[in-house]
Amino acid sequence: MSPLPAPPSFPDPLAEQRADPHITRHTDGRYHFTASVPTYDRIVLRSSRTLAGLATAEETVIWTRHASGDMGAHIWAPELHRADGAWYVHFAAAPADDVWRIRMWVLENTHPDPHRGTWTEKGRIVTAWDTFSLDAHTFTHRGERYLAWAQHEPGLDSNTGIFLSRMADPWTLTGPQVRLSTPEYAWERVGFAVNEGPAVIRRNGRVFMTYSASATDANYCMGLLTADDASDLMDPASWAKSPRPVFAGCAETGQYGPGHNSFTVTEDGRTDVLVYHARPYERIDGDPLRDPNRHTRIQAFGWHADGTPDFGAPGRS
Repeated sequence: MSPLPAPPSFPDPLAEQRADPHITRHTDGRYHFTASVPTYDRIVLRSSRTLAGLATAEETVIWTRHASGDMGAHIWAPELHRADGAWYVHFAAAPADDVWRIRMWVLENTHPDPHRGTWTEKGRIVTAWDTFSLDAHTFTHRGERYLAWAQHEPGLDSNTGIFLSRMADPWTLTGPQVRLSTPEYAWERVGFAVNEGPAVIRRNGRVFMTYSASATDANYCMGLLTADDASDLMDPASWAKSPRPVFAGCAETGQYGPGHNSFTVTEDGRTDVLVYHARPYERIDGDPLRDPNRHTRIQAFGWHADGTPDFGAPGRS
């Protein structure tokens, strides 16, 4: 019996001081990478024909925060997607004079190359409540576009839960908005009671939605929601929640607080790749959001015999 091929290796880390990373692979095979920067004041973009090439690709600033008013602070967690013949960036921002009034916003660029053309501000994504909301992640399933995001629900003792809605267009929600998950397990409530950073991958007849939980220090980790591919994704009963984290800090590899992930594939399309951030040390002095060393890492992952993802440990596939 031939040995299994070794998983592909990538630059380690892929990008220093880039948190909440998102990599999308366009239909032309080109990879596009964006992430939060430590100053939380701009949206950056790198592109490459290869995943490894993102490590050294020139970084373009495609948008900068407003000097005052809306979108003036806490520019967080951008995601770049192609939809309806245009490029869209979904991101979080707060007013310059009220920096924790964080909401979700959208930019649009109709140029074929997201590094060129003009980025137009399409406005805020309006949700059922005007409350703290962030980490917008859009995906399509069976011909319909959805948005998954994190938001504070009035009346609950948690900071944020995971919500889902269909979309009329890449900046407008339509129909009901349903809650898929709130922090209920102890590992989701360390420091803060948080479910955030949803990301979707479809494999093996199922829809998997990862999310991140707890404070953004060494306790940060990833949970998993699973739905049957043929089920109604808007029915919360369609989703099963794993009772334990599926990706967490690892003293053996020296990587802590892994999370806020996205998914891509290798150049040949055969190997799934987990994109995430982690810190190379456990202890943080002060506010972890002010510690800049959440580095972007990528690693190949496989699948358990039951068809669920096997992410391994941070720093080890």
